[in-house]
Amino acid sequence: MTTTAGTPGAGPVLRRRRRRLGEQVILLLLGAAAVVSVLVTIGIVVTLVTEGAPFFADVSFIDFLTGTVWQPVNGSYGMMPLLIASLWIAGIATVVAVPLGIGAAIYLSEYATEPFRKVVKPILELLAGMPTIVLGFFALESITPALQDIGVLPDGQLFSALSAGIVVGILITPLISSLSEDAMRAVPRAMREGAYGVGATKRVVSTRVVLPAALSGVMAAVVLGVSRAVGETMAVTLAAGTQPILSGDPRDPMQTITAYIVAISKGEATRGSTQYTSIFAVGIVLFVVTLAINLVAVRFVRRFRTVYQ
Repeated sequence: MTTTAGTPGAGPVLRRRRRRLGEQVILLLLGAAAVVSVLVTIGIVVTLVTEGAPFFADVSFIDFLTGTVWQPVNGSYGMMPLLIASLWIAGIATVVAVPLGIGAAIYLSEYATEPFRKVVKPILELLAGMPTIVLGFFALESITPALQDIGVLPDGQLFSALSAGIVVGILITPLISSLSEDAMRAVPRAMREGAYGVGATKRVVSTRVVLPAALSGVMAAVVLGVSRAVGETMAVTLAAGTQPILSGDPRDPMQTITAYIVAISKGEATRGSTQYTSIFAVGIVLFVVTLAINLVAVRFVRRFRTVYQ
């Protein structure tokens, strides 16, 4: 017999139907969000390829990848200076941010009191949301003069990849520390208590129990930070300058891929010209570099992932 409204048992049946309908709506919304994310990524790739393809009709692909001179005004499109500058700054930022970020995460997760953590962590996250152009001026007005005072940079030199790398490292440190701290706090309490039970010190628990257990989350935080460093624009443009110089010395001024895209996007190049389409060509390289970093990180995380049961 079919149960209808007004009969005994109809209320629970209707509530179950509404719950199922609500779950289906949420499932559809979540699926739509995932599909939109994928479509946006595909759209970006299609735009880069279609807009960048005409560039390679004018410039040899090999010369583009291996050339050491980037002077679009003279028709020289060897992108090694831009790529090396981007890698220099991302590398310096990683050296600065990883120890600071993971150290801060260990302190907040394992040593700090709860009231202290509630005050300090929002301040760190606020730094992550600071406009990057502000950090660029901070590099010019504080970091560069400090490097000059200790003799690392010559007096009068305003731009350098070193200053840019340090300020980008400061920029991504809160991102790495916040996400790493979340991963460490997700480690089951029983693992800590077990280590303390056999006489381990807090330092040993932090570095040999919690950190290895949270390694996949920590690595994800580092990858996000490095990807942010590779794609950073305004702070790098202000601190490193706009001279596409191929140099092995990080104290020299350099121009990154993103800084070049900003310079051309200001309207100096005619739409459809080789100089204009070159921003999509270097954008493809930037996309591939970021993708490679993520693939390496995913492989690393899968290898060391810890599953709790």
